[in-house]
Amino acid sequence: MPGDQEPFVSVWARPRPRRKEQPALSREQIVAAALELLDTEGIDALSMRRLGTRLNAGATSMYTHVASKEELLELVVDEVYGEIEPPATGAGWRPAVTRSAHSMRAALLRHPWIGSVLGEAGVAYLGPNVLRLSEATLAAFEAGGFSLEAADQGLNTVTAYVVGRSTSEAAWLTKLARSGHDEQEWTDRLWPAAERAVRDYPRLRTLYAAQRGGHRRDARDREFDEGLACVLDGLATRLQPTPDGER
Repeated sequence: MPGDQEPFVSVWARPRPRRKEQPALSREQIVAAALELLDTEGIDALSMRRLGTRLNAGATSMYTHVASKEELLELVVDEVYGEIEPPATGAGWRPAVTRSAHSMRAALLRHPWIGSVLGEAGVAYLGPNVLRLSEATLAAFEAGGFSLEAADQGLNTVTAYVVGRSTSEAAWLTKLARSGHDEQEWTDRLWPAAERAVRDYPRLRTLYAAQRGGHRRDARDREFDEGLACVLDGLATRLQPTPDGER
């Protein structure tokens, strides 16, 4: 970073330039270009130099808003979180959280590179879109009778489930895209080898036999739904919302 000043620990701690100092290039333009680059070419393609070339912008314009690739990723991650539908209170905590979880999964699958940076962009959770989503999720749990502490546990648990499940799906779909194969075609071609591999494992053999011939996309959707239902059942049982809360 140019100059002797110690860099900010997060882009959200950096004061934005005053309007009279604003260059022609805006933060929003930088984020939009970075998101497009990540979606089309993946995380390895992103660099400040390449992004500057894409925007036809010099270092001064870029670094006014973003001091490093790490800060840029904070901004882009928060932009993706802005696509997620927050839970709405008033319709019951389970339907509200379920709908938002599906929206989060869809956003993560649209941007499959994100799973590789979520752990690195920890301070991105100071971003306004992340904060709005977190506040709305806490409110939905509280409206369902959960204490604030239990709501926080619910938020963290559901997020961990959705992120873990979705990033695994995204990795699989990215591999498929690179191979040029259709998901169903790939799965059907793999079944004979998979069945040979589990011949000596009776439980796996039974599961594989039952799953063969099914539509893989439908199976992924169903598995996500069933896993999420287990998570929500567990939260309701363990954290025990009050009886007068929304159900």
